[in-house]
Amino acid sequence: MTTHPPLRLRRAPARCNIDYSKGHRERDRIHFKLSLSHTHTLLSPRHGLSSVPVCFPPQHQGNASFGMSVFNLGNAIMGSGILGLSYAMANTGIALFVILLVAVAIFSLYSVHLLLKTANEGGALVYEHLGYKAFGIPGKLAASCSITMQNIGAMSSYLYIVKYELPIVIQAFTGASDKEWYANGDYLVLLVSVVIILPLSLLRNLGYLGYTSGLSLLCMVFFLIVVIIKKFQIPCPLPNELNALNETNLFEKSHICLGVNPEASVPSVLQTVYAVPILTFAFVCHPAILPMYEELKERMQGVANVSFLAMFIMYLLAALFGYLTFNIHVGPELLHTYARYYKSDVLLLIVRLAVLTAVTLTVPVVLFPIRTSVNHLLCPTKNFSWVRHTAITVGLLAGTNAMVILVPTIKDIFGFIGASAAAMLIFILPSAFYLKLVKKEPMQSMQKLGAAAFLVLGFLVMIGCMSLIIVDWVHQFSNNKKSDGH
Repeated sequence: MTTHPPLRLRRAPARCNIDYSKGHRERDRIHFKLSLSHTHTLLSPRHGLSSVPVCFPPQHQGNASFGMSVFNLGNAIMGSGILGLSYAMANTGIALFVILLVAVAIFSLYSVHLLLKTANEGGALVYEHLGYKAFGIPGKLAASCSITMQNIGAMSSYLYIVKYELPIVIQAFTGASDKEWYANGDYLVLLVSVVIILPLSLLRNLGYLGYTSGLSLLCMVFFLIVVIIKKFQIPCPLPNELNALNETNLFEKSHICLGVNPEASVPSVLQTVYAVPILTFAFVCHPAILPMYEELKERMQGVANVSFLAMFIMYLLAALFGYLTFNIHVGPELLHTYARYYKSDVLLLIVRLAVLTAVTLTVPVVLFPIRTSVNHLLCPTKNFSWVRHTAITVGLLAGTNAMVILVPTIKDIFGFIGASAAAMLIFILPSAFYLKLVKKEPMQSMQKLGAAAFLVLGFLVMIGCMSLIIVDWVHQFSNNKKSDGH
């Protein structure tokens, strides 16, 4: 790798010559593969190294258009979190939800700003390497574990969508009842994992899936359009409420339709606490920021501003129209809520098929960096082994499937991952890295004091949300035991 030092220095910036591990470079390459349209070039051999990923191709350096870069970062931000936002709004009310959404978007953008300044000062293009430069092995492990947890949460949420939506699609085509085994979500998620996801995940090169993130974003845009359309097509009161409607509750029902239900204006604290983790989960894109920074340079902050604004608008519209459609009846996964009333709607069926295709093809790409991190952690110096490769892949898929089958609802995944890994990636790690690595600013400066306050806020968000979520789990468990006893 040092055959032609002058050529290397001329073709790539100095910070691209960092000697971080092959595993982390490969992990970040695949992660960023979801965000760039030319990703099929990233895994190609260069300088005679047939198996070692390289820094970004010099010929593309800094040449990405502003519009395409915004789309690419939007791909990195957008995920399954959009499906849980209406549920968050139902538990907070519109006003509080908008305040929280604005706050989380601004905080996420500020953490991107801290991350970019830290990367520029620290000269690192990989999240884990920033952690290592800042705090040594503990910092590297904290970054690696946070990214791995976030990816596991994303993969679990995708499989949850398969568990929720695939039975509805099968029932629409076959007319099967819920009691048929092939309409059981638990069986179907196992079947899809074994037949489709596992074979794709075992491949060493995922270049064939280079455009699935673009498909995912387009599917979510289509989903948003359908949510807005359905708001004006679904009657209010909802179909299954018609028989219960009478003169005494007509006024109350009309207020529910307008989203001003008095009882819903005082939300339960234990349910409201899920709003913040769901929002943080929806805005995480930080591991993809560093490799994008190498491509975009000083334009990165502008791209981030526009991308976050676009995602903010999409999130707000999806949450608002989904909430106004179902109000207090909205479920933790919005698309599944429609199935309670319209299982055979053609437009919703098309949305389900598109979303199912996108998430199924995305799971192998999300699994790739998790497997690479685990492999690097367990066997950093050993050569590639198909046995180890297969064992790690099967173990990760089996564990994720078990979690999807056993965890009651998708909100628990959104809540736990959002309160832990997402809080680490948005609040705690960027501010901690900034305080440690940016030396040119004194500790008493406004920049450092702001970062310190942001760090404290991150710990408060993590501890507060996680504590209340655990209390809610205990409360649910005790209620379930009481109901079983009766």
